[in-house]
Amino acid sequence: MGPTDMSDELRLSIEKLVYGGDGLAHADGNTVFVPFVLPGEEVRAAEKSKKKKAVWAKLLEVTSASKERIAAPCPHFQTCGGCHYQHIAAAEQVRLEKEILRETLSRLGGISWDGEIQAHTAEPYGYRNRAQWAVKSGMPRALGYFLPESSFIVPIDECPVLSPLLAETFGRLQEMARSGALPLGILEIEAFADSADEKIALNVAFERFPKPAAELAVVLREAIPQIDSLLLLDQKKDKFELTGPGYLIHEAGGFKFRVSHLSFFQVNRFLIGDLLETVTAGAKGKLALDMYSGVGFFSLPLARAFERVVCVDANLAATRDLYANAEAAGVSVTTHNEHAEDFLKKTQERPEFIVLDPPRAGLGAETAALLANLGAADIVYLSCDPSTLARDLAVLTGSPRKPKEITLPNVRYELREMHLFDLFPQTYHIETLLRLKRVP
Repeated sequence: MGPTDMSDELRLSIEKLVYGGDGLAHADGNTVFVPFVLPGEEVRAAEKSKKKKAVWAKLLEVTSASKERIAAPCPHFQTCGGCHYQHIAAAEQVRLEKEILRETLSRLGGISWDGEIQAHTAEPYGYRNRAQWAVKSGMPRALGYFLPESSFIVPIDECPVLSPLLAETFGRLQEMARSGALPLGILEIEAFADSADEKIALNVAFERFPKPAAELAVVLREAIPQIDSLLLLDQKKDKFELTGPGYLIHEAGGFKFRVSHLSFFQVNRFLIGDLLETVTAGAKGKLALDMYSGVGFFSLPLARAFERVVCVDANLAATRDLYANAEAAGVSVTTHNEHAEDFLKKTQERPEFIVLDPPRAGLGAETAALLANLGAADIVYLSCDPSTLARDLAVLTGSPRKPKEITLPNVRYELREMHLFDLFPQTYHIETLLRLKRVP
């Protein structure tokens, strides 16, 4: 379809990138968002949807390209939806993400930061130690990724952000799917590699087991000999079958971390050690609080530097891993398997140092206020979403942008350091590490 017969075609000048991966432009009084572009580019786009004065568009053509544009190495870029920035060199991605981070914190949280944002980067490809693949059941069967906000699966042949072992594992599974050797009824496969990239843990979700679990396990293990632990799920019966130890071992900062099939661990295998060292640098004292502690990634080094460490996480599998990891490391921690807000509402602990690593939803304004009132001298906040980070910071720093229904905490904090960890190269995701100091 050419420009002459497309009534909703837009000709745009891209002004900047915004959080979410899109470029922002204006046309006919509307704000237009279009993916896979760069600031300063002239493009043709087609309207996909509109809400009030906001338009979401599909990129048709870049008519005037930025000098920063590069060729994407993956043939599925702009199709599978997993990557957003392969058309941008790695260093430029980080520079743009710093701009997006400053703008988002200012616009949503009233947080002005003119200081340095320290960037932590590593190899931009081959970094992921975990991936999820959906199985397209139609013929020919194939593995792929769900399109964003869609149930449509895009089959793929390669994925350059995967670690070498994950890429090899995917290749074998894809070959099985296309040749008909993959067991029937599989809905989704999640693969996780250890820190040496030598062993695999596999989670395989079936609609229902087509044959006994032991037989299914033999088929998968014969095809992929690197499988160390295999968890099969029969969704119809809500039944799990495990073969193997039930976990992999990750090593970082001189510690070994047991990570079970249903526990969270950082996905960038190149930056794990740097992240651990930066979060815990200089921390020592009597009492540390590790909120959203997971398998104890920060808890174990903190336990060497503090007399007591209190850990809070709602994931039971992760809490069990944490307990086992602390025991293996010869350190003592106090664990609470509950939601952060429930813990904060009743705790009498008064930590000097707090580490926060919440999920994408962040703390929430009410939880942020409860946490501030503990009065810790120092807080390190690791966030994977600058939008929710901005909301939480507005409460912690006493910004006028805080939600109106939230009473300001008795204690206020100020920003001392800001770090950007490029944990997800080629995507719009921004991992921010902040150091906050209590205001006297």
